[in-house]
Amino acid sequence: MAADSTRQVVLKKPRPDFPLFPHQSGWWAKKVRGKFHYFGKWANDLNGVKALALWLEQKDDLIAGRTPRSKGDGLIVAELADDFLRYKKSFVETGEMKDRTWQDYYIVCARVVKVFGCNRLVSDLATNDFAKLRDSFAETRGPYALLGDITRTHVLFNWAYDEGLISTPMRYGQSFKKPSRKTLRLAKAANGRRMFERDEVLFMLNGAVIEGENIRGASQPLRTMILLALNGGLGNSDVAKLPLSALDLKAGWLTFPRPKTGIARRIPLWPSTIASLRQWIADRPDGKDANGLVFVTCRGGSWSKIAADNPVCKETAKLLKRLGLHHKGLNFYSLRRTFRTIASEARDEPAADAIMGHAPRSDDMAAVYRQQIDEARLRAVVDHVGKWLFGNEDGE
Repeated sequence: MAADSTRQVVLKKPRPDFPLFPHQSGWWAKKVRGKFHYFGKWANDLNGVKALALWLEQKDDLIAGRTPRSKGDGLIVAELADDFLRYKKSFVETGEMKDRTWQDYYIVCARVVKVFGCNRLVSDLATNDFAKLRDSFAETRGPYALLGDITRTHVLFNWAYDEGLISTPMRYGQSFKKPSRKTLRLAKAANGRRMFERDEVLFMLNGAVIEGENIRGASQPLRTMILLALNGGLGNSDVAKLPLSALDLKAGWLTFPRPKTGIARRIPLWPSTIASLRQWIADRPDGKDANGLVFVTCRGGSWSKIAADNPVCKETAKLLKRLGLHHKGLNFYSLRRTFRTIASEARDEPAADAIMGHAPRSDDMAAVYRQQIDEARLRAVVDHVGKWLFGNEDGE
């Protein structure tokens, strides 16, 4: 009788909110994801102190469906992610890396920590762990984004090995492979053309009268940004960081290295682009934060923000929604793709690359040795795009 009474006392939880229960087998237990897990015998731990500590140590892994691993000396996943992000941040601070690129690494590191667990030893990771990581990426990412996530994961763990933080290279396994070229081609075909048609660009610039309603196009400064994107393939960062010193409106040229690659560019400007620039600059707000930039906000600040939601993209999205063009999934950067597509029809790829600010491939020796592109060739490419858009080579 006394034994039964003692047993009844032992089988009670130490407190109502205690996360474990004394299982009839004699162990502290908890059911997680439909399966029982055990945390030591309750006969040797009447108050469940040791069992609770073990539960808290393994909790994140069990809830996430991972196999809990015992802690030990060595690099853990959270430390690796923190060290790697600090290393990459130094390149942002020196201007060698865009903050958007760092944000992409941050997103991948956050997913790695979530899937593997903060306290998981890096040396304990196995191929099945990377298979789970790929599945996690694939749940919310398309093929091209998945390709980027897997590539950045390789960069993370290769960096750890190069820095001597782990003694052997990571084994990823066959399951952690990048999407095949066929998969990428099919995804590209499913997404359709990622460029604007001529009538859509003109609608964005000039608006139109539809069923008696006057729908206006882009206002300043977005109108000028759109023209620059079509005139010379400028992207979001290009227009946001474009300095006034890069413009020679009298001669009709823009001279501005591409911020992403540092490649020098000289772009002949259309008369319509020059006129729009003159109009914008005449009304351009003054501000102490502008630092001589062409495009500033109504308060005189910069359009270049350290954020994933680029202000140029946001304003373009508003315009496309107002014009009913948002269903195509295009954005401001699609204007750069539009320029490149039409520019290629001029059949002077080196000149088009020079205007775009593309870095030459390491095996393209002609591009490596080429010191300049004749201005007439640059103008011919720009004029070809102007003829496509305006119906003439005058760009107006």
